[in-house]
Amino acid sequence: MVLKESGEMYLETIYVLSKQKGFVRAIDVGAELGYSKPSVSRAMGILREGGYITVGRDGGLSLTEAGLEVAERTYERHTVLSELFMRLGVDEKNAVNDACKIEHVISSATFAALKKHLNDYK
Repeated sequence: MVLKESGEMYLETIYVLSKQKGFVRAIDVGAELGYSKPSVSRAMGILREGGYITVGRDGGLSLTEAGLEVAERTYERHTVLSELFMRLGVDEKNAVNDACKIEHVISSATFAALKKHLNDYK
């Protein structure tokens, strides 16, 4: 199953919230992203069927190995791109918003080159 940008956003949000709170429910994801309960419910079903998340009896969401891989990759892209843009002089709000858009479409090769460039100048 190939994930769309929205699927990556959901997985990244579950990842970040789980780091912050430990226990994440669909309602937490919806609140964080500003999405309606029906939209989140549908997305969670798709992610569960795709093998990216599991849902516990208590409603807790957990990333599977595949889900964790996508979430970590997306989050790394987000943080590296945000930092790069801010170092270039972009204000934090715009840097984070732009990184959020680009993180889903940038190629692995281009991202690796940007990451290397950023690390070379630390």
